[in-house]
Amino acid sequence: MVPCVGAVVHDPERRLLLVRRGNEPGRGLWSVPGGRVEPGETSAHAVEREVREETGLRVRAGRVVGRVRIDAGAVVYDVTDLECHLLDPGAVPRAGDDADDAVFADAATLAGLVCTSGLVDTLGGWGVLPD
Repeated sequence: MVPCVGAVVHDPERRLLLVRRGNEPGRGLWSVPGGRVEPGETSAHAVEREVREETGLRVRAGRVVGRVRIDAGAVVYDVTDLECHLLDPGAVPRAGDDADDAVFADAATLAGLVCTSGLVDTLGGWGVLPD
């Protein structure tokens, strides 16, 4: 079991921050920014670090919006997704670390992206899809 975090970040227009994964699992697919919680890190610190590394954006972690478990064979990722607030609402995301691309997506843009398995249904169930 590997503890991980995911970031649910909306800009002032309620668009959702997404990254196109550059590495497995899910290489080439769109998802929320996130990754492993490093030893000694809190979930809040980990999600803030992951967003900064993958998009260049600075956020402040907020409430937990949900949890998912992703079975990847020999490894199970236990992902805690947190709502995050932009510290600079005018900032533009730029891909970094293991992300190939980063965007703020509205509902129409999201509908045209190939996302990781279950992402849209899960986020919809949590009520955090973009407007």
